[in-house]
Amino acid sequence: MNNKWPHLDYLSWRETCSALHLYLQVAGKYRLAHTPWLNHSWNATFYVTPNGLASSPIPDGPGIEILFDFREHRVVGTCGEGRRASFDLGPSTVAAFHASFGQLISELGGTPTFNGQPNEVPNPIPFTEDHRDRPYDRDAVQRFHNALASVDRVFKTFRTSFLGKSSPVHLFWGALDLAVTRFSGRRAPLHPGGIPALPDHVTQEAYDREVSSAGFWPGGGGIDYPAFYAYAYPTPNGFRGASVRPDAAFWHDGLSEFILPYDAVQSAADPDEALMAFLISTYEAAAGLGGWDRDLLECAHGQPRQVRRPDAALAKNAPSAGDEKVEREDGASKGRYRMVIDGVEAEMTYSRAGEGLIIIDHTEVPAALRGRKVGERLVRQAIEDARGEGVAIIPLCPFAKAQIGRHPEWQDVLRRS
Repeated sequence: MNNKWPHLDYLSWRETCSALHLYLQVAGKYRLAHTPWLNHSWNATFYVTPNGLASSPIPDGPGIEILFDFREHRVVGTCGEGRRASFDLGPSTVAAFHASFGQLISELGGTPTFNGQPNEVPNPIPFTEDHRDRPYDRDAVQRFHNALASVDRVFKTFRTSFLGKSSPVHLFWGALDLAVTRFSGRRAPLHPGGIPALPDHVTQEAYDREVSSAGFWPGGGGIDYPAFYAYAYPTPNGFRGASVRPDAAFWHDGLSEFILPYDAVQSAADPDEALMAFLISTYEAAAGLGGWDRDLLECAHGQPRQVRRPDAALAKNAPSAGDEKVEREDGASKGRYRMVIDGVEAEMTYSRAGEGLIIIDHTEVPAALRGRKVGERLVRQAIEDARGEGVAIIPLCPFAKAQIGRHPEWQDVLRRS
């Protein structure tokens, strides 16, 4: 597989991106108006295809599907009666696009009625009144699509390691972001709303359950470069200070979420691996600090032609972790605790921060060892050693922090500020 990701420069195609965003909103509003509501607005999204972005079938008239074809640069509609209609994507106005789209739907036997006001954009202008000339950079659009295809592939692989409720990998046309979301299975407090040009009741329904979400923006909305994001709702205590990977990832105070610039992924030796590290580490921070039932919700990443083994079968054949020894490898500045069970290694790493202080920065328990309290044993051993050596612990690792939070009897070793 060619793992080279395209270069993206948001500022150079910002006007085209803005136009494409509004064109997708026109089509998205049509889909929203004719599709039964599905939790979290999942009934209104688009999906990445080898050629562009597709709506999936819309139950209007004979059944209609919309494709934004970014290779031929056309909007293509097909219907259940075999008819096909299309028009070119190019320099235009939003009003002209709206008119062409309405005609396409009519030709396919549908009803082109839908809300004509953009959402989640500053100073929204009704589609039919937006006559400003807008450019269309074909090369930039194709690079954007190539990036979406790469991101979609990694997001879908990430999705396979979760057994709980998870969203499809889909593009929300409101903010123009490709996203994937995991759910803890618990209800969330009522969201305060306040997202510009988006009704509060829509926001509140979207965040009616606890989530850990990640996504990709081409730029805009507070940052002038393409980037990946990750957040949790509700935000657990300590989330913003969690240690996440890769090194280029950071907490953005204005957006209240973690950000990883696209350039850091695109230029990495292995872009897929860099993005996966961000997805896993931010999810682990949200789930660990939020007290999710990770043993129940997680599994190994899916593999082609390999059926996942049920937990009951794994537990039946698995040796007990109770008799396995926790080993420690201690260096002058760094160290780790490790357990090897049936050839599978789990580890917890730490670093020394001067005399009398260690920082636990990462815990890795493979899916094959989940549900056997391996991670808890690693943390317990670190607690016992800290007591014996008279040192304090700072648990930057979300898993270790959550474990210590659940065990008040361990908290005597925490550094007191």
